[in-house]
Amino acid sequence: MSIDPHEDYLHRRSVLCGGGAFAFAAMMASLLGGSKPVRAQSIAGSVPEVDRVSVRVVVDSYQFAVVAGKKMGPVDVQHFGWGLSGDKPPGRTLISEFGLAMHAESKRGRETRNLLMDFGFTPEALNNNASLLAVDPSELDALVLSHGHYDHFGGLVGFLQKNEGSLKARLPFYIGGEECFCSREWVGPPVPGNFGVLDRQALEQASLTLTYADGPSLVGDHAFTTGQIGLRSFEKVLSSSTMKIGIKDGIGCYADKLPQEEQTESSIPDQFGHELATAYNVRGRGLVILTACSHRGVINTIKQAQAASGIAKVYAVIGGFHLAPYPDDYVRQTIAALKEMDVAYVIPLHCSGEVFYELAKAEMPSKLLRSYTGTRFVFEANGD
Repeated sequence: MSIDPHEDYLHRRSVLCGGGAFAFAAMMASLLGGSKPVRAQSIAGSVPEVDRVSVRVVVDSYQFAVVAGKKMGPVDVQHFGWGLSGDKPPGRTLISEFGLAMHAESKRGRETRNLLMDFGFTPEALNNNASLLAVDPSELDALVLSHGHYDHFGGLVGFLQKNEGSLKARLPFYIGGEECFCSREWVGPPVPGNFGVLDRQALEQASLTLTYADGPSLVGDHAFTTGQIGLRSFEKVLSSSTMKIGIKDGIGCYADKLPQEEQTESSIPDQFGHELATAYNVRGRGLVILTACSHRGVINTIKQAQAASGIAKVYAVIGGFHLAPYPDDYVRQTIAALKEMDVAYVIPLHCSGEVFYELAKAEMPSKLLRSYTGTRFVFEANGD
């Protein structure tokens, strides 16, 4: 059976939902071979509803080991601490770095699903922290990459190599488009330079099922991706990197698979058209949205999740908000929009910036939750 993988993923769509997701994914992986691209399942009807989702911050910029966990309203906030044991002195602890990785475990009835969204800056941090936090690679049902920046995929190849033979066969790897594979140059402060490239060949060697989710799509039966994030609000894209178009030595992005206006360029400012977020619909509570970095704007990201799901109520938004580079007035406008949207809990990570945290703490103290590397947030269904 001869199939052009680059043409195929542009045309395949599914109208299955619920438990049929895994059956369809397995069938397509079998037909195409685990490493060849497939189209993610589009959302048909309502998005799945889960009874509980716990989000663990596997890699982030900051660790504070002596903060006790606590309940914030119905949300259980569990900080990690030292990783001590009773029978021997400590040998290692969590590694924090300017990168992001999050693990989510969801439950619906007797079903449990696990996904890993983003992979930090280095495999040393990701592998070390995943081990200490008891993230079991063999239990993962999906991998999601939010966008093609090194501080979100740098740990991926080392993670795949360390866990060779442990991951589920043809594990789906979700991305928002071919732009993820473009090589990038960092052009923002403080120092410009080579910002790396996602290794397509490493994904093939790991026998992942490369899954394009440029539109709203189901992930592992329980979650959904927003698909590519539209510009719906006041927010503007600040381009901190440039994309190089084309393939060299098997590395890079296929020009003919990019938006038409990009195909004839050699290098362009990164507009993050491929960026996506991942979300859950918690029964009786609303959406829990994992934003990753929000280059397209955290408000735009929320609006995209609402539009994809048809659900207006947002229980929590957690991730990078990409507000550190913006002036104070812009940050205040974002906080005002979050308040107007009545987001129940706001959990800034990674690139959100200290200015956002301080202003948000003053403006919405009961909604703002503090997170560190290793923190786990448990969101239960209403009434549970």
